[in-house]
Amino acid sequence: MVSGLEAAQRSQPNVHLAAPQQWNGQENLKGTEKGWSMRNILALSALGLVAGMATTAKAECGNITVANMNWQSGELLANVDKFVLEQGFGCKVDFVPGDTVPTITSMVEKGEPDIAGEAWVDLVPEIVKRGTEEGRIVQIGQALSDGGVQGWYIPKFIVDAHPEIKTVDDALGHPELFPNPEDSSKGAVFNGPTGSGGSVVSAQLFKAYAAPSKNFTLVDPGTQAGLDGALAKAHERKQGWLGYYWSPTALLGKYPMVRLEAGVPHDATEWKRCNTSADCPDPKKNEWPRDHVVTLISKRLASGDNPDVVAYLSKRAWDNDTVNSVMSWMTDTQAGGEDGAAHFLKEYPNVWRSWVSEEVATKIEAAL
Repeated sequence: MVSGLEAAQRSQPNVHLAAPQQWNGQENLKGTEKGWSMRNILALSALGLVAGMATTAKAECGNITVANMNWQSGELLANVDKFVLEQGFGCKVDFVPGDTVPTITSMVEKGEPDIAGEAWVDLVPEIVKRGTEEGRIVQIGQALSDGGVQGWYIPKFIVDAHPEIKTVDDALGHPELFPNPEDSSKGAVFNGPTGSGGSVVSAQLFKAYAAPSKNFTLVDPGTQAGLDGALAKAHERKQGWLGYYWSPTALLGKYPMVRLEAGVPHDATEWKRCNTSADCPDPKKNEWPRDHVVTLISKRLASGDNPDVVAYLSKRAWDNDTVNSVMSWMTDTQAGGEDGAAHFLKEYPNVWRSWVSEEVATKIEAAL
């Protein structure tokens, strides 16, 4: 899975000016006394003023380094931050390659980069704890307001037709709704990609919920591509599908899916003891924990002269449905993070305008 979970595992707006007249030696020499008219002088003065204002804005904010994470949602958020900081606040943003462990470690030990927009802090708790206690990093706010979500999902069209299905046990009571592609007389639960943490937990939960006794088989999709293909194929054919997936992801932006409730609260002790251990013989039913996905900033940025930038980052959070939808658009159009950010800012003003002041929002919209 290429996401923040597995990973641990624009430019300035153009100033449009009239094209300068081409120099003609004879004509311009003949009219030297009038060639540089007051209009020319005023135009150049205005250009100098604009340039000076731009330089001042840059100087006020200065340079900020942002980790451009190597998974889709992280890359998208980094580009949103870059556009907002440059166009809205006049900052100069430099990207540095980003990944969960090396980025957070570098922030703690070297003070760089200034911003890790989508930091999956549960994956490196000791590093985050040390950096926070020593004042080297600040958890300024949430990145994903829903958190990183894993679990067993079924298509929304199944829930619409059978609203009584809300929990894992409810779904396991209907093997006929989730047929095994290889043997339609049995139901199927699709496991996570082979070797992933999700596959271990799903296999343990398959035992905990006594799924074999309810006429279900656990299907190994092999790779993420295999898992994605099985989900997409079932959805396109309007067939039932039950299995492991996570959010935010582009696929859940394309195919509406509903996460099943575990029917029991999360038990952290039991989760650690058995649900995450492939060799544990007696797993219990358990709810998947939600990963905390936050924005980390450096001490330099937190204590510097950019309170408006810090305030923006503290408010800047979006829900998984929004991220899923934008990533789905990116995947369908083969767009990168820069285009994805522009698409988000154009199409979802109701989401991002609350992150900034009206003045900053006006600058951003003018630059799109």
